[in-house]
Amino acid sequence: MNNKKFSNREIVILLFIILAAVIRLIPHPPNFVPITAMALFGGLNFQNKKLAYAIPILAMIISDLFLGFYSISIFVYLSFIAITYIGTTIKNINISNIFLSSLLFFIITNLGVWILGYPMTIEGLLTCFTLALPFFGYALAGDLFFSLLFKYGFKTVEKKYLIHSN
Repeated sequence: MNNKKFSNREIVILLFIILAAVIRLIPHPPNFVPITAMALFGGLNFQNKKLAYAIPILAMIISDLFLGFYSISIFVYLSFIAITYIGTTIKNINISNIFLSSLLFFIITNLGVWILGYPMTIEGLLTCFTLALPFFGYALAGDLFFSLLFKYGFKTVEKKYLIHSN
């Protein structure tokens, strides 16, 4: 009977997610970070779905210990739970589900910003989302870059090192 807590494959997935959390700590353009990619990638690749949800959120909490927690942190975490769910339901990371994940993050987090910081009116909602649009461009670019980097980077590592191990 195999008593290993993590398979070699899960250790590599975990290392990719840790890398994503570390990248979040270094200087970068606004919202050009691997956090959406981290949740999507973890949801798709972890066999253990509890880990799929727990690891990206824990990575976020740990990196937030250094960056600081914000009033909208709960909305950020909720968006990553939703994105992890997308990851658990897809068969492959592609442009469509990266865009869906980016859009979901944009909507959930900006609803949080609107609820916590803008008048609860249509004008307040429109102002909030309009002011957030430039950040969406950076986020989408980062999500595309990091999701595809994780996808192809992991395939390369898996092919080279993991095919015959576990």
